[in-house]
Amino acid sequence: MTGRVGSVRGRTSALFRRHPYRDGLQRREKGGKGKMPHFASVQPHRFSPLVAYSKKLSPCLLALPSRSPPTFSPYLILTPRRRPPLLRSSVTASCSVWRQHPETKGRIHLPLLCGGLGRLVGEGSRRLVSMETSVDRAAGEEDSADERVRENSSCLKLEELNWDHSFVRELPGDPRSDLMPRQVLHACYTKVLPSAEVENPELVVWSDSVAKLLNLDPNEFQRSDFPLIFSGAVPLVGGLSYAQCYGGHQFGVWAGQLGDGRAITLGEVLNYRGERWELQLKGAGKTPYSRFADGLAVLRSSIREFLCSEAMNGLGIPTTRALCLVTTGKSVSRDMFYDGNSKDEPGAVVCRVAESFLRIGSFQIHSFRGKEDLDILRSLADYTIRYHFPHLEKMSKSDDISFGAGLEGSSAVDLTSNKYAAWSVEVAERTASLVAGWQGVGFTHGVLNTDNMSILGLSIDYGPFGFLDAFDPSYTPNTTDLPGRRYCFANQPDVGLWNIAQFTATLSTANLISPEEANYAMERYGIKFMDEYQSIMTRKLGLIKYNKQLISKLLNNMAVDKVDYTNFFRLLSNIKADSETPEDELLIPLKAVLLDMGNERKEAWISWVRTYIEELVSSGIPDEQRKAAMNSVNPKYILRNYLCQSAIDAAEQGDYAEVRRLLRVMERPYDEQPGMEKYARLPPAWAYRPGVCMLSCSS
Repeated sequence: MTGRVGSVRGRTSALFRRHPYRDGLQRREKGGKGKMPHFASVQPHRFSPLVAYSKKLSPCLLALPSRSPPTFSPYLILTPRRRPPLLRSSVTASCSVWRQHPETKGRIHLPLLCGGLGRLVGEGSRRLVSMETSVDRAAGEEDSADERVRENSSCLKLEELNWDHSFVRELPGDPRSDLMPRQVLHACYTKVLPSAEVENPELVVWSDSVAKLLNLDPNEFQRSDFPLIFSGAVPLVGGLSYAQCYGGHQFGVWAGQLGDGRAITLGEVLNYRGERWELQLKGAGKTPYSRFADGLAVLRSSIREFLCSEAMNGLGIPTTRALCLVTTGKSVSRDMFYDGNSKDEPGAVVCRVAESFLRIGSFQIHSFRGKEDLDILRSLADYTIRYHFPHLEKMSKSDDISFGAGLEGSSAVDLTSNKYAAWSVEVAERTASLVAGWQGVGFTHGVLNTDNMSILGLSIDYGPFGFLDAFDPSYTPNTTDLPGRRYCFANQPDVGLWNIAQFTATLSTANLISPEEANYAMERYGIKFMDEYQSIMTRKLGLIKYNKQLISKLLNNMAVDKVDYTNFFRLLSNIKADSETPEDELLIPLKAVLLDMGNERKEAWISWVRTYIEELVSSGIPDEQRKAAMNSVNPKYILRNYLCQSAIDAAEQGDYAEVRRLLRVMERPYDEQPGMEKYARLPPAWAYRPGVCMLSCSS
């Protein structure tokens, strides 16, 4: 297999071509300044034997050199020769099944690979398109009345939360509980207590919708001791706190043990629906994984984490959530730009909530520690499947789940015979769906190391993130990423696949999956991403079918003219399907975002709009119906960095009203919200200063 991978290095992939916007970028950047980064050559990764399907996927995707960006982009996707459309039969069955589309020939039968993903998105999200059938909806309606009764009668006090500490109970832990920085061997966690110094803590902001997930009475936020409890100063009754051990690749380089250096899990709460939610305090003090850091967090970064967690949920993107944010009343020293200029900032603690905070790095650490830890890796995999992918343990031969591994002449693999193979495929598809969602709303994570990639396909660890303002595929919000822009917006799909390659390699090291099964998981990532991304872009334009040429030309124009990504798509719904529109009126609906253009660029946009109107006319969808559909997937409000900074500036002066107001706006990003239009404005000039548009990893 290694020879086959090497033989395709340098070839043009059957799936990927040049960036459709790259020519425009290079025209704009004459003189050699800041061209889109790309590979001159690629060295084979140490796991290259697992990527023999690279005849279909570019070898660049699985061999990213340190601190260098990959070349794949969602905007250069061609439909692969074999891409079976998948239909979901049920989301409520214990083992849901994907089935082949009637028009697809061959013997490819696939299982549910994203089961349960919808419930990771909070209530009220509007972007996520339901895949349930009419039978599912009918069954849900039957239960809705009983569920509302249970919900209304299940408002619990903090002392009444239903705790279940499965992670600590079922997995090996560190025999020591001291905070001395050290290598924690043969363990998944260390029991620790919050230790941040606290003096008159204050509640800054909270989420009623997250309280609802926990069956927590929202009146509990008004308790006088609430800030003390969620700063870690007072123990939460029933909790059993620990810090997780994990490792990770950082900027493509294995970094060894990392772990929860400033996050302490309080335990797992079971709600009345049987859902399991971990509560975690970020910034609550040192752990054995803190290395030389203080284990603390500042108000600035905590506000960003809280608001982005809830903003992403409002957008319909799978994400960790945030219950509350409190100040500690103590100062914390931080060097924001790593330039030797530290300053004191207000300390804070944010309570994060997720079904699990397990990451790809949670499994990698045991793989890299040799044979002695491989049994722990298997135990952790079994635990994860049992509690978070239970449908995979209930598969049977009757489900008729098999696939070809993508290589000519390769035999089919039966997923029902290996739950780890089915799991790896589901993790790959959840990750692909997540990244496609990011690309759809213009979100750039900034630090996609393997220790920052959730095993559940959630957005996690909000540090130097950023939403696109002017459309720039090379945008990275992370100053640490500037040398190579490995984690820039256009490269996120590539990096997601690279991280999945590390995950499948980890499982292969423990002999949990075969090379063919690993190959297929990675192939499914690419196929799933293309399906999701094309669907998202089709809906963003209000089309009835994907038009690659139209979308590629649009993104090229947007990159050349630095058009605001969010506002453009929101305004696009105002264009009428009228082929008789006079030429001088074609751009009127877009005039607020098409700024400072010469005649040549204006002609380019007029040409595109004419082609777009032709597509709209042929679709036959009434303008108002299409506008409503487009506005349900194109947000009016996103959490721009300058909005965060305005709220931070006020909060650091003790005024938390803006943080709370911004939360309310971001909870309903697709609604017009009269009176809140200022939150949809383009960034002011000061928004481009360091520390606002770009931040470091320490932020």
